[in-house]
Amino acid sequence: MLKRKYLLRDPNVIELNYQASRKLGVNVYLIDGGSEFALIDIGYLDTVGDVNDLVRNLDFKLSQCKYLIATHADADHVQGLARAKELLPSAKVVAHPQAAPLIEKGDVIETFARISAQDIDLEMPPCSVDQIINEGDILDIGDIKLAVWHTPGHTEGQLSFKSGNVLFSGDNIYRDGGVGVIDAHHGSHLPHFISSLERIRDDDARVLLPSHGPPFLKDKALIQKTIDRLTGYQTLPDFGTCAVNWPLLEQWERDVNAGKMPKL
Repeated sequence: MLKRKYLLRDPNVIELNYQASRKLGVNVYLIDGGSEFALIDIGYLDTVGDVNDLVRNLDFKLSQCKYLIATHADADHVQGLARAKELLPSAKVVAHPQAAPLIEKGDVIETFARISAQDIDLEMPPCSVDQIINEGDILDIGDIKLAVWHTPGHTEGQLSFKSGNVLFSGDNIYRDGGVGVIDAHHGSHLPHFISSLERIRDDDARVLLPSHGPPFLKDKALIQKTIDRLTGYQTLPDFGTCAVNWPLLEQWERDVNAGKMPKL
């Protein structure tokens, strides 16, 4: 048996990339509630077997996996869900109501499984969602309670989860101030993203456990800088139809309609 490398002790959390001492892909968090456990974001299909073996070698009973939790429906987070459900049949797959349909039909566009322009074409095995979860729900995992937050913006089905002063923050923000992909085909929404970041900034959570990269202590100044950047994006064409408006183009149209010529 492997020695468990707990990332945190309150709640009891093991992050499986750190546990394996190698990159598995997306961060996979094991929440150890004592009598049962849960996995947040199972990741890619080709690493599900590795995750399963790792959990077994940590001396967890696979029959005690209560939940397979999807923070959202991106392929890098949920491509392996159907296979994980086969290996962990006692576990309930849980997701937000706006993420569940994408998972259940194996959507390849909104999940970013297929991006033709970049030669990305991943299979997306459909997986039934056993339980819909949303803002204000509580997931009981043995001795641990996870409060469900709906934090839309990156996707409209993005969830975060809070226990004590720890927030599993999904793709909302990373340690370098970066955020999850902003893309119209993905359902991104800049005003919602900003509101979610403001909520994270103002909450009393001290530790953020993101879906990618290292965990970090919450830094309000870092989050504010990110909010300011996304606020600016709302009035620029950088992210296409995710912009709220484009003042430059609106002024150009007024000038054209007024017959006003540019000063060159």
